[in-house]
Amino acid sequence: MFAVIFGRPGCPYCVRAKQLAEQLTEARDDFKFRYVDIHAEGISKADLSKTVGHEVETVPQIFLDEKHIGGCTDFEQIVRDNGWV
Repeated sequence: MFAVIFGRPGCPYCVRAKQLAEQLTEARDDFKFRYVDIHAEGISKADLSKTVGHEVETVPQIFLDEKHIGGCTDFEQIVRDNGWV
């Protein structure tokens, strides 16, 4: 499984999502992730909305295996539901 997390500096939910992805990477051989700092990469909310497929107001925006799953709480719920950690 490969996750891409679009986030920004100073965002507590982005930090939580990244920490969870780091835990999954350590705990599982089949999980990898990439964190994309939207400010450093020059990605606007409009750009992110195009990638997601609908308007987004918040970060993080997370994709699992190229499928948009939502934000941090959505990611945490999927991890809990699947017993990944």
